[in-house]
Amino acid sequence: MTFGVTLIALLLLGYYTGRKRSIDLSNKSNQRLHSLPQHYGYLIAFWSSVPALLVLLFWSVLEPSIINSAIVAQLPVQLQQLSTDELGLFINEIINLSHSSVVINDDVKRHAVLYYKELTEFSDWIKPVAVFVLAFIGMFVALTFVKPEMKARNLVERLIRWAMIGCASIAVLTTVGIIFSVIFESIIFFKTVNVFDFLFGIHWSPQEAIREYQVGGSGSFGALPLFIGTLLISFIALMIAVPLGLMSAIYLSEYSSPRFRSFAKPVLEMLAGIPTVVYGFFAAITVAPFIRDLGESLGLSLSSESALAAGIVMGVMIIPFVSSLSDDIISAVPQAMRDGSYAMGATKSETIKQVIIPAALPGIVSSVLLAASRAIGETMIVVMAAGLSANLTFNPLEAVTTVTVQMVALLTGDQEFDSTKTLAAFALGLGLFLTTLVLNVISLYIVRKYREQYD
Repeated sequence: MTFGVTLIALLLLGYYTGRKRSIDLSNKSNQRLHSLPQHYGYLIAFWSSVPALLVLLFWSVLEPSIINSAIVAQLPVQLQQLSTDELGLFINEIINLSHSSVVINDDVKRHAVLYYKELTEFSDWIKPVAVFVLAFIGMFVALTFVKPEMKARNLVERLIRWAMIGCASIAVLTTVGIIFSVIFESIIFFKTVNVFDFLFGIHWSPQEAIREYQVGGSGSFGALPLFIGTLLISFIALMIAVPLGLMSAIYLSEYSSPRFRSFAKPVLEMLAGIPTVVYGFFAAITVAPFIRDLGESLGLSLSSESALAAGIVMGVMIIPFVSSLSDDIISAVPQAMRDGSYAMGATKSETIKQVIIPAALPGIVSSVLLAASRAIGETMIVVMAAGLSANLTFNPLEAVTTVTVQMVALLTGDQEFDSTKTLAAFALGLGLFLTTLVLNVISLYIVRKYREQYD
């Protein structure tokens, strides 16, 4: 905390030093500054902070490996000849012992712990010194280049532009990295499990039995019930959210008074801020028992867990995604289109149906797609209301599960990362990614087709 505050103070010092330096040079030479004084301050602060922060970043990244290598180098020869995994376990034990007050009887481990503490203390002392010295050097070197005719504003704007490009590149590269990591792990999985068996198999039992003659001895990875359950619950949720959300958006933007709209819209958007675990409890304690009791009153034998209960509650949760975005899109339709419709003799409802909705359709499709993506990726409500049973059924009154729920189940607890069971989670993630990609392509087609009519 102290280190961060000191670094911020150093940045402020660089800013005010560069600003004052530019003003003093302008007064001495009676020459007008090319840029505002704060631009010179921003430039000096940049050259004071960026080199120092880069050194700090590389130091923090390389420090553990350097310290671990130094510890291994001072170990006895027989320990240095251990495998990489065994050495890693030994180093982790040394690190844990260094943070505890346990008495160490082993001389080798005791010396290794003492050496580790010496290295970390030295690093913790020399690191801030090196960073601050480099920051001061950068500040004073940058001050020597400050001149009234210096185009500081252009340089600052260029730096800001490159910083934005860097941020955008990080976001894109992160997405690409996630995609490739999922693809590579899925390829390893599909070397063991046939792709068609995975996509079209109707039995999902990834747990490997202890004895080979037991059912599912090598695991059963037919993911069709998971995809069907995901689509079933998402479909029910959209059947709830899209009509209610769209009708709410039309009423708020076209019929309601400004006073009511200013009150109702924030209240409606509060639904998106409720934690999903609260929705899950509501579905499990209230909605699911109500559906079960209603079915029993009609002579049906229903389970406490069902796709219908999860879908209804999930639909209520994603209503704000449809209503809020659709309301903004409908409100953005030019008033001239409404006036032209009224001038032709159309009523308000006819104007909404024939003019406003078609004009706002691209935005409405985007809001529905966002709601669908939110429904497909939901986990907690499904766990608590729909269960974990991978049943291949289209009956909304039966218990089902989804892809995301099974991904969590596969990756929960101590798992072997290279096992088929764990790799199945990546294959499910790839299937989920392709599903959302198809939805995006469909929505993009609809947006382009109808947007051309109103450009």
